Amino acid sequence: MSVFWLERRTGLPAAEAWRRVTDWEAHGARVPLTRVRVLTPGPPGVGTRFTARTGIGPLGFDDPMAVVRWEPPDGAGPGGRPGPGLCRLEKYGRVVRGWAEIAVRPDGAGARVAWVEELRVRGLPRWCDPLLARAGRWVFGRELDRLLGAEAPAPGG
Repeated sequence: MSVFWLERRTGLPAAEAWRRVTDWEAHGARVPLTRVRVLTPGPPGVGTRFTARTGIGPLGFDDPMAVVRWEPPDGAGPGGRPGPGLCRLEKYGRVVRGWAEIAVRPDGAGARVAWVEELRVRGLPRWCDPLLARAGRWVFGRELDRLLGAEAPAPGG
């Protein structure tokens, strides 16, 4: 089991940071050899299922996930400001198992985003855990930076 933690500060309001980090299809947009497909219709929330497919053609693996906790930032904070948001994902694949929690909380005019993830990769010995954590911090750190720094998509696009 490998656990890693990331935190980023952004000038985006908490609601916009939340929207970006929970846009599941956007997660695979620039990760090499990875594509994310949302499997359930409707707005995201508890019960949303999606799969990250990593590989080329039949050479690869699926990382299926489900949202098991969904608490977007709300207006219940002091002075009507957004309170913190929390999303928890459970990974239930044959190759990758574990969970991830994404927390978004207001911080001044912007927000702080924290990402904690536990990964278990089938067949990978425990001595590889530190390497897996380092790789996870690097890959997800780059992805989080991209999601929070990317321009908002145009309506309908």
